[in-house]
Amino acid sequence: MCGSTAEFACERHNFTRLFRQHHVRQTPYEIGLDARPGAILETIVDVPNAGRGIAAAPMTLTPADRPLAPQTAREAAAPRPALLPVLLRPLYRWYERRLVLALRDHVLPRHIGIILDGNRRHARALGISDPREVYGLGAHKLDDVLAWCDDLRIPTVTLWVFSPENLRRSTAEVSGIFGAIEAKLLTLAQDARIHEGRVRVRAIGKLDLVPDRTRAAIRLAEEATAGYDGMVLNIAVAYGGRQEIIDAVAAFLADNQAEGRTLAEIIPELTPKALGRYLYTAGLPDPDLIIRTSGEVRLSGFMLWQSAHSEFYFTDVNWPAFRKIDFLRAIRTFQQRQRRFGL
Repeated sequence: MCGSTAEFACERHNFTRLFRQHHVRQTPYEIGLDARPGAILETIVDVPNAGRGIAAAPMTLTPADRPLAPQTAREAAAPRPALLPVLLRPLYRWYERRLVLALRDHVLPRHIGIILDGNRRHARALGISDPREVYGLGAHKLDDVLAWCDDLRIPTVTLWVFSPENLRRSTAEVSGIFGAIEAKLLTLAQDARIHEGRVRVRAIGKLDLVPDRTRAAIRLAEEATAGYDGMVLNIAVAYGGRQEIIDAVAAFLADNQAEGRTLAEIIPELTPKALGRYLYTAGLPDPDLIIRTSGEVRLSGFMLWQSAHSEFYFTDVNWPAFRKIDFLRAIRTFQQRQRRFGL
């Protein structure tokens, strides 16, 4: 880094001009390889902790550093030189290490839920149309997330990969989604990292809606990890929050009826605690943090019961492009919030 304010200004100007040449896109919430020209040095630093060292100096962008107009489709599709990622890689590694160290000093989520959104948008940007390949990209991202959670000792992770409403998509797309799910589950059942970390894999949802082959892959992964006591990985397949509550109520009533109780005796026993024992996630902590990718700002039915006191984090980054920095920033945001639980 530069030793004086003048040198830093010069470096900033040169670096932002490099971004201008490559014209990298920014999202409203995140910054990185998809950042606007001139924005990287403003936001790559840890803004909430600014005030130490060189990051404390405010930056005013010159006209040359201002964002360019949106690209045309042809410009966006043109190949970019590989120089920029190479230059940024050490910055990202430094920033990741800094965030991880800071996060470990504060309370971490016991359970993180992630709504995996943006597979199709990401694939379209890459010119990929084959459904199996589209969702294979998203399935591959799971390995990264598990590694990040293991690094921070997050005990429970739930990934929403398919909803009952998704069944209304084209046959080819639904087949591609289930094909990617099956392949990933079979891989997890044999993955040495899963076994070394004693990760327990579970599927939650209306599993009678999924194909036989997918159910077979689920059983294989669950049986291969059934005895493990490390991280719990919930794969939410054909999952809907409303249906989960209906299933819980139905199971509660069926059990009480089997014990010979009348409706008048059952009703007083129907409490949040009693019903919680019949949820798909019974025995696990409710999610402290729910992350949704791709810019959509809604739950869409994800963990409606369990999310009563969850913190939410929405990012514009599509799921296959979700980075460790995005993940760490979500946790940092969680730690900055004051959780009162109604008190």
